Order: sequence, then C-alpha cells, then structure tokens
Amino acid sequence: MKKSIVYPLLALASIIWGVSFIMTKELFVSEPHITVLIILTFRLLLASVVTIPFLFLTKRLERIRKGDLKWFLLLALCEPFIYSICETSGVQLVSGSMASIVVATIPLFVPFGMAAVYRERLQGMTLVGIAMSLIGLAVMLLWGGEGNLDANPAGLAWLFGAVLIAVVFTILLVKLVGRYKPFTITAYQNLIGCFYFIPFMLLADGGNLPLLSYSPKMIVLLLILGVFCSTLAYVFYNVGVARLGATAACIFTNVIPVFSLVAALLIGQEQLSWSKPLGMVIVVAGVILAQLKPKARK
Repeated sequence: MKKSIVYPLLALASIIWGVSFIMTKELFVSEPHITVLIILTFRLLLASVVTIPFLFLTKRLERIRKGDLKWFLLLALCEPFIYSICETSGVQLVSGSMASIVVATIPLFVPFGMAAVYRERLQGMTLVGIAMSLIGLAVMLLWGGEGNLDANPAGLAWLFGAVLIAVVFTILLVKLVGRYKPFTITAYQNLIGCFYFIPFMLLADGGNLPLLSYSPKMIVLLLILGVFCSTLAYVFYNVGVARLGATAACIFTNVIPVFSLVAALLIGQEQLSWSKPLGMVIVVAGVILAQLKPKARK
C-alpha cells in the first residue's frame, strides 16, 4: 500500500478515536446504569459479530500459526482488555477532550520502547515533531478551560495507565504486523477480548443489564464504537504500523485531541477558547514535521 494512502488512513483512525471519547462520555451521561465493563463488552461483541462473519464469508480470515497464539493472547490482553478499562474509566471521570489529550502523549513513550526492545533508531527530527505536538497539547490542556488542577486525579491516573499499556501493545503489535493482515489481527483482538470481558462484566455488573434503556441512541452509539472505533480504526492503525513503523504511525495519535475537541464543540459539551485553536495548529505542525523526510525538512 502506498504511503499516499496510508497517511489518510491514519488520519481517519485519529478522527474516529477522537470522536469515540465524546460518544463514550455521551453514553455515561444518557445511561445512568451503564458501566465501563458493559460498554466495552457490548462494543467488542458488536465488532466481532460484524467482522468475523465478513472475513469468514470472504475467505480472508487467516488461521493463527503455531507459536503465535501467545502473542495474540498478550496483544488482546493489552488492547482491548486492560487498555480499554483504563481509558474508559478515565473518560468516566474527566471530560472527553481532557482524556484525548492524555492519550495523545502515547507517541512520547513509544519511540523509547521501540528503541529499547527492537533497537529502532531514534530520529532527531521525529523527536522534535513529537515535542512540538506535546507543546500544542500542553497549550490546550493548561489554558483550555478543562486542563486545570481540579481535574480528577483518579481519572488522570487511569488514563496514564492506558498510555503505558498502549506502549506495550505497540511493541507486541510489531511482532505480528509482518505475518498477518491488519484485518485479521484486529478481528482476533476483538474476539479474544470478548472472552476476557464477558465473565468479568457478568460477575461485576450483570445486575445492571436489566436497568439499561436499550434505546436507539444507546444501540447506535455502541454500534459505532464497536464497528468504527474498535475495528476500522485499529485496522487503519495496524496498516500504518506495518507500512511506516510503530514510531511514525503512533505520532498520528497526537491529533486525536483536535478531532475530539471539534466533536465536543459541535454537540455543546465544551466551549471554544483562544488557546484551543492555537494548540491545534501547533499539534498538526508537529505531526507534519515528524513525518517529513530529511531532505524535505531542510
């Protein structure tokens, strides 16, 4: 796949994930009895119901090769299981845009993880681009209204836990992207994730299931989260890791807060301040700088 196609796919994944924070927050607001485990279990069930039959009927579902099952089990344990619990728990306690800003710090840590495990060379200008994007995120965080010292510490702790798990996930993903198609990896992630989530959800929150409204709004939000956020966005990201490498692909997560903020503004969850557009421009500029080749940078 040409890079001219990969970049738009990564950008689209960032858009989908950015909007997912807002939709998850809307579920918590509109469904008082819904829980983190219920959202994640239904999200993965709907994703698997759509993707597994599609891949099977089109004969695109690859079998897991001998010796790779442990890597798939570990991959699904990181994401969607542990990561999703940390991220969704954080979203429950802080605003959607605040959560997206914390998650966007993932590219700061991935290059160091890749360098430590795979001896992947750290590119100086890539780090400059990451640093520039983080400055833009800091502008949005510190002067954006939500980014104040009153932010829920527990929510931030959950979100930074998600960031660390995402780094481990990316390191594991590198082992599989060259051996399996992105759709196959994502399909098995979601399916294995279902088996992780279902027993915990039934044991902890099974009593809440009869209290849910099961309204069209709830079903649509869960369906979008399952099909688009848990499936298509991960497929696009896996394509990016396979084609560009983990460090370059994960930089695109820096623009997630931009799309998350835009979605929040459109539905009235937040209000615009002067610092937010400024932060957006800095973030995007940093992402562009990190992706340019050495000659193009000059």
